[in-house]
Amino acid sequence: MELLTIGAFARAARLSPKALRLYDELGLLRPAEVDPATGYRRYAPGQLERARLVLWLRRLGMPLARIRLVLGLEPARAAEEVARYWESVRAETEARRELAALLVDHLSGKAGTMTDSTTAGSTTTGSTTTGSTTTGSATGALRIRYAARTDVGLVRERNDDAAYAGAGLVAVADGMGPQGGGGSASAAAIEALKELELPTGELLNFLEEAVSRIDDRVGEASQLPDTGTTLTAMLWSAPQLALVHIGDSRGYLLRGGELFQITHDHTLVQSMVDDGRLTLEEAASHPQRTLLVRALTGSGDNRPDVSLHTARADDRYLLCSDGLSRWVTDDALHTVLSTVAVPEQAVHQLVALANRAGGPDNIACAVADVVAGE
Repeated sequence: MELLTIGAFARAARLSPKALRLYDELGLLRPAEVDPATGYRRYAPGQLERARLVLWLRRLGMPLARIRLVLGLEPARAAEEVARYWESVRAETEARRELAALLVDHLSGKAGTMTDSTTAGSTTTGSTTTGSTTTGSATGALRIRYAARTDVGLVRERNDDAAYAGAGLVAVADGMGPQGGGGSASAAAIEALKELELPTGELLNFLEEAVSRIDDRVGEASQLPDTGTTLTAMLWSAPQLALVHIGDSRGYLLRGGELFQITHDHTLVQSMVDDGRLTLEEAASHPQRTLLVRALTGSGDNRPDVSLHTARADDRYLLCSDGLSRWVTDDALHTVLSTVAVPEQAVHQLVALANRAGGPDNIACAVADVVAGE
């Protein structure tokens, strides 16, 4: 079988030679032969199908690390993975569509249309908060049921995590720092969110301005060095919600029986996965997997991601610190979230799973259900 030069193979696959060299380095598409003297690559015609698959997945916008995962799966599993990826793209696209509509309304001078209703809840420190509220119009109103819980775990002496569940806000924060500074930081971030008086419109613009004040409160809470906190929060304004996220705490959405991670970890290891320098398997055991590249520290240098999402009846949201997500598998999270109907019972079971896995870290989690109003 005659091998193709890299130039001929690139033309046939509609890829550039530069892309082929990168895919070789990342292990996505190895050449059939490499000249030991010149390093010149040659490819077999039978590799064209794999090359075109890589091209199509890249056109979908799939990160290289995820493409490597898809290529290593059986066809049926690969199809499922592509479907899961596309669902996440659709959710993100929907959020961007809503942002574009808000910007069009703002720039054209139209008034915002969102409504809001908030009531007080409480920040949990080793206890559970539950509640329910209904917001929206007289017809088609959506009701949110919620619960939050934190636990010190089985190893740590103090709890630096915080969680909150209320009618207008569900949030978790994972503090870090010496001498209890992390606990002060996480509590301050959530308290700053609780004090916000949400507008009836332009929620996204409001939050973009508010996040700097949240960071200031974190800085004021502790003057100790190397102190900060993650923050993942959901602000409810039916039928929309705003997601505020920074660090490696996570947000998940259970919709239609499928569990999706709707936040992106701000860690060094995740950035290496995004660049294709690490696989997901390598990332899970990397010695620097807990190193954050973004967190609230009071310095003003890092800003959370802020996005808008449209809630649907029967959606279930989970916010949690890495004390849960790092030690409990996605499959186990999915099982609890899809089988335990009451939010209060769900957060109890999730904390119990983390402790059964050894409880090496503090645990914070909050569950919010979107249900049709009666």
